Amino acid sequence: MGRTHEAIDPRLTAWLTSQPVFFVATAPLAGDGHVNCSPKGNRGEFAVIGQDRVAYIDQTGSGTETIAHLQENARIVVMFCAFTGPPRIVRLHGRGRAVLVDDPDFQELALSFPRPMTVGVRAVIEVEVTRIADSCGYGVPLMDFAGHRPNMEEWSNRKGTDGIRAYWVDKNGTSIDGLAGVPPPG
Repeated sequence: MGRTHEAIDPRLTAWLTSQPVFFVATAPLAGDGHVNCSPKGNRGEFAVIGQDRVAYIDQTGSGTETIAHLQENARIVVMFCAFTGPPRIVRLHGRGRAVLVDDPDFQELALSFPRPMTVGVRAVIEVEVTRIADSCGYGVPLMDFAGHRPNMEEWSNRKGTDGIRAYWVDKNGTSIDGLAGVPPPG
């Protein structure tokens, strides 16, 4: 049933990039810290940029757990599940980094995605994949995909660039465990 892969080949790339949702999990080093798992919509927001390298667009959120955890220890797993077709789960374990919009590497990484960056994008999360694991997915339900929600883009467009950056300062400066998150602009 379960197996590992040496690299992300073209067939796996096609499957990963076609999934409408994926999940990201990180954790702080502290034993009493909060493990974080976040769902991510995929409208061209996940990219395979090498046989052992992936990235995804990180939209502004109410928290900053992934960014804070990656800055502290870089551990991350990205998980995909098939909700249609043959059952399958793929986990990409690795070491990640948050490339914030003001980082010099951001523009180059942004070119990896088919869709343009929107006002609400705060980072690209880049992952050096160290383990690729495939499992059966028999317990994952079959579900119909109705579409992506427009709420994030509508909300961030209403706030505008200055409003989003103010939100980062107000809501994304630290994680729920007090770890440093999105630094203030400038």
